[in-house]
Amino acid sequence: MSDFPSLVGRLLVAMPGIGDPRFEHAVILICVHEPDHAMGLRLDRPAPGVDLKAVLARLDTPVPARASGQPVLIGGPVERERGFVLHTDDWMAADASHAFGQGLAMTGTREALVAMTDPLTGPRRSTLLLGYAGWGQGQLEDEISENVWLTADADTDLIFDDSHDTKWSRAVAGLGVDPGQLSGQSGRA
Repeated sequence: MSDFPSLVGRLLVAMPGIGDPRFEHAVILICVHEPDHAMGLRLDRPAPGVDLKAVLARLDTPVPARASGQPVLIGGPVERERGFVLHTDDWMAADASHAFGQGLAMTGTREALVAMTDPLTGPRRSTLLLGYAGWGQGQLEDEISENVWLTADADTDLIFDDSHDTKWSRAVAGLGVDPGQLSGQSGRA
C-alpha cells in the first residue's frame, strides 16, 4: 500500500483526558507504522530508581562512569522487560538496527548498550527504553480519528533531552497550541 499514511518518525502527543493513566501526558515516537500494526516508544517517563549503570551491572556488562545517573525510560506497557536503545543513525549494528524517520534508529542488543556508553565510537545521542507501545490493525488510526492523539514532527532535541517532565507541554507548544487551551472533550462537526 503505497498510499498508506504512515506516521513513522513522527510524535504522538496525548490529548488531555486520554482515559488511560499509562498514557497521560505521553509523548511517543512512532518507530513502525504499517497497515496491520504500529509500534512506538514513550519518551517522557523515566523508570523510577533505574539508571543505565544499574542495567549494565545487571547484565554483567562493563559500566563506564558516564552511565551513572543516565535515565532509563519506560517505553510503554508492552514487554517492559525488553530493552530498546533509541539512537541517532550514525551508529548501526548490522542486521540488528532498525533505521527510521530522519536520522533515527533503534537497536535491541547488548552491543547497542555498550555502544551508547562509548563517546568515541557509539551513537552521537541515545537513550535506553524498557517496553514499548503497540497497536493492532486500525487501532492507532481509530484513536487519532477519535482525537486521542495529536501528531507532531519529531524534534531530536526533544527526543533525547533529559527534561522529561516538560516534554508533553513542549511538544504541544511546538504545534502552536497553548497546552492550557486543550480540552479532554472531543466532538465531530
